[in-house]
Amino acid sequence: MPMPTGFRASIKSTKTSKAIKANAHDSPHPSERRNSTERKPSVPVMEFFSKEKRRSIGFGGIGLGGKGSNTPGKGSPKSSPNLAPTKPAKLVVDMESPPLVFYGNPSQSTGALLSGQLLLTVTDPEIKLETFQMVLVARVINKRPITRDCPDCQAKVTELFTWEFLSEPTQYKAGMHTFPFSYLLPGHLPATSHGELGHIDYILEANAVSTMSDSITVSRALTVQRALPGHDKTSIRLFPPTNLNVRVLIPSIIHPIGEFSVQMSMTGLIDNSLMNIQKRWRIRRMNWKLEENSKIISPACLKHANKVGGEGKGILHENTRLIGGDEIKEGWKTDYDTQGGEITFEFMASIKQNSHPVCDVDSPTGLTVNHNLVLEIIVMEEQTSGQNTKGAMPTGLGRVLRMQFKTTLTERAGMGISWDEETPPMYEDVPSSPPAYAGIEDFVGDLPADEALEHMQS
Repeated sequence: MPMPTGFRASIKSTKTSKAIKANAHDSPHPSERRNSTERKPSVPVMEFFSKEKRRSIGFGGIGLGGKGSNTPGKGSPKSSPNLAPTKPAKLVVDMESPPLVFYGNPSQSTGALLSGQLLLTVTDPEIKLETFQMVLVARVINKRPITRDCPDCQAKVTELFTWEFLSEPTQYKAGMHTFPFSYLLPGHLPATSHGELGHIDYILEANAVSTMSDSITVSRALTVQRALPGHDKTSIRLFPPTNLNVRVLIPSIIHPIGEFSVQMSMTGLIDNSLMNIQKRWRIRRMNWKLEENSKIISPACLKHANKVGGEGKGILHENTRLIGGDEIKEGWKTDYDTQGGEITFEFMASIKQNSHPVCDVDSPTGLTVNHNLVLEIIVMEEQTSGQNTKGAMPTGLGRVLRMQFKTTLTERAGMGISWDEETPPMYEDVPSSPPAYAGIEDFVGDLPADEALEHMQS
């Protein structure tokens, strides 16, 4: 009975391996030579086993992850990652000044004091710096540029101040070296702003270049805020042809975090012009919302000035978004017994969370942000007849009383003390140096007796 082909190939390969181990000088019998020739596997089969053996051993083949290999074999060394060259030193900006806050309007603010230290940590045994400077820049990014792919249309960078720490190439040893810096930010600068149409950022950029052409850089963004003073203000609105008169008391400034109070009173509710018929107004509901209005002028660079009609011109973009609001259906007090009638109401308003409001900005670069508080009161007319003032019937007439009040969104002032008010007073009569000593002349003569000295000391 013939055996399966695969099983027969396995037996032939086993016997062939035994024949290979035999002594090459032994000459087998011709019949045995003929049988061994019949049992010897074909050349492709030997090549297959030879390749499999090389794979398992992994000599310079696929198993070692060599040429033509996609994955490294077991036990093969992993390829080392490409590490970035280490810098001979590093820079860190350490701020020492309090938060940068401009107090007051741009025309009245004295600015904010910026101070800190630039820390140079040398990791090599020594390094020689050829140049070392730091620049304070103001960067204005326009989100609606004339040409989106043009960096000159999209961003404008202005250098405010430059610190030169070296006048000549200097050598530094391993360790930390400090370089103090200070600057008075002018109060007319706009505050840091990240709005829907544009950004205003202030950045410190330090750069040190060694004699070996190694460049060491660091940058740090600064947050500049403005705190404006404000008081509550009263506004009056009239709504002809009715006799309605609305008086609203709101704060002139609001803050990104926290609530603010809105007080309202409405008079002129009752109309007694008709005999035995009284008409009056009643509030049904009220809506309030806080709007943020942004404007920016997108200028064009010299290359794209022809798109806007010439150099110095731009395109105005406007955007309005809602940062707070609510609908109120109750809570007011109605009094029809007073002359003309009166409705009083007070509610708390605030900016909704995660709205990322932007404080008021009026920048010379063309970015403007302001806020408005909008009140909408829906009133319905009703009438009574005779002496029965309780059973009022609606007439079907209604009105929407819409009011808009400008309000300023600003940061909290905290202590509200500017840098110039924290310094000690200056006295004009006190000289800058201590007074000079009187002239001393040499004494020539006999010394006094001890008794005289004791008398002088007593």
